[in-house]
Amino acid sequence: MAFLSIFKLIFFSTVMPILVTISLQQEQPVLNLAEQDSVYQVLSSINSAIPWRTLFPDDLCSYPPHGVVCDYFTDPTTNNVTVHITELSFGYVSDYAPNPPCSPNSTFSPLLFNSFKHLRKLFFYQCFIESQVYVPEIPTTFGSSLEELVFINNPAFVGPLSGIIRNFTSLRRLVLTGNGIYGSIPDGIGDLVNVEEITLSRNKLSGQVSVNFSELKKLKVLDLSGNDVDGNVPCSVGNLTQLLKLDLSSNGFSGKIPESLSNLQGLEFLDLSFNRFGNFGIPLFFAEMPRLKEVYLSGNLLGGEIPEIWEKLGGILGIGFSGMGLVGGIPASMGVHLTNLCYLVLDNNNLEGKVPEEFGFLEFVSEINLENNNLSGRVPFSAKFTAKVGEKLRLKGNPELCVDEKLSHGKSIHGSFGELKKCSKPDIPNPVLFIGGSYSGLLSSSFHVLFLFWGFLMVLF
Repeated sequence: MAFLSIFKLIFFSTVMPILVTISLQQEQPVLNLAEQDSVYQVLSSINSAIPWRTLFPDDLCSYPPHGVVCDYFTDPTTNNVTVHITELSFGYVSDYAPNPPCSPNSTFSPLLFNSFKHLRKLFFYQCFIESQVYVPEIPTTFGSSLEELVFINNPAFVGPLSGIIRNFTSLRRLVLTGNGIYGSIPDGIGDLVNVEEITLSRNKLSGQVSVNFSELKKLKVLDLSGNDVDGNVPCSVGNLTQLLKLDLSSNGFSGKIPESLSNLQGLEFLDLSFNRFGNFGIPLFFAEMPRLKEVYLSGNLLGGEIPEIWEKLGGILGIGFSGMGLVGGIPASMGVHLTNLCYLVLDNNNLEGKVPEEFGFLEFVSEINLENNNLSGRVPFSAKFTAKVGEKLRLKGNPELCVDEKLSHGKSIHGSFGELKKCSKPDIPNPVLFIGGSYSGLLSSSFHVLFLFWGFLMVLF
C-alpha cells in the first residue's frame, strides 16, 4: 500500500507534467512557414553575419530571439487558433533589452511592411548609422494593427515624414527621434486619433505646421524639438487637454506664444526655448497652469519684466529664462512660492536690483544662474547655502554685485564668487525703530515695566 502511494506521488509529480507538456506542445499552433521565413530574411537584413536559421531552427514563436514576439488569434467563425508575429525589435539597447544586434551595413527589408499583418510594434535602435537607407514605400494595407512605431538614433534612415505616416488608426506611440527624416509635418498626423505620444525630435523637419491637433484627445506627449520648423504654433495645440509634455524647443517658431496653451491644465513640462517668439513678454496665463513642473523659454527675446504669477505654481521644479531680454528686478515672490524649485536660470538678461534673500531659503535648489545681468548689492546667501549649491551658484558678470569676505574664501564656491568684488563694509543689520502695530505696543510696555521697577526700589529704600 505504501509502495502504491509512493508510485502515485512520483507519477503525478514528475511523469504527469511531462505528458501534459508534450500534449500541449502537440496541440499548440506554430508559426506558418511563410511568416517564419520572412522573419529569417528580416533578421539577415539587419545582421547577415549571424546564422539566424542555425541558432533558432525551431518554431520562432516557441523559441524566438529576444525582440521577436508572437501572440495567438482566434477566428470568430471557425474558432481556429493561429499564431502570428506581433512585435519586432532590433538594435541592442542593454542587457535588459538584448534585441538582435544591427551591423554597420544593415538594410531595411520591405518584408516588414508586407509579411506581418498582425504587427503591433516595430522598433529600431541605432541600426542605420553609416550606409544610407531610404524609407521604403509603405503599402496602404499595412498598419491596421500597429500600435508602436519607434525609430531611435538612426541618422542614415532618410526619407520624407509623409512617406511614413499612414492611416494608423490603432497607433499609440509614434517615436521618430535622431533620424534623417525630412520634409514638412503632414496633416495626416491629426488623424491618428488613438495616439498618446508623438515624438519627432532631432530630425530635419521643416516648414510650417498646419496640422489640426483637435482630434488627438488621448495625446500626452508632443515633442517636435530639434528641427527647422517655423511659423506660428497652431492654436489647436491648446485642445490637447490630456497633454503632459510639450517640447517645441530648438526650432524657428515665431509670433506670439498662443494663449490657448492655458487650456492645458494638466501640462507638467513646457519647453519653448530657442525659437523666435516675439517681444510679447512672459505669458501671464502661466499663472493658470497649476500643474507645471518645468518651464523653459530661454533664447526667445520676449522682453519685459518677470511677472508676479508664482502664487499658485508651487510645484515648479525648473525654470529656464536665459537670454530673453528681461528687465527690472527679480520678484522676491519666486523665492516665497516656489518652495520645490531645484533649477533656476536667469542669466544673460538685463535684470537689476538686489538678489532676493528669499532664494536662500529654497530647500531643494541645486542650481541658480544669475550671470551677466545688472544686479547690485550684497550677495544675501549664508555660507551653508552657498556651500550646498557650490559651483552651480553662478553670479559673475554683475559688476555692482559684491560678496562678503568670509564667503569669497569658501573652496566649493570660489569659482562662483571669484570675479565678484568684495563688499566694503561687513554685513551688520541696521537698527530698526518699530513705530507701528505690535512693536510700538511692545516698546511702550517696556517703558512701563522700567518705571514700575524704579518705583519699587524707591519704596524699599
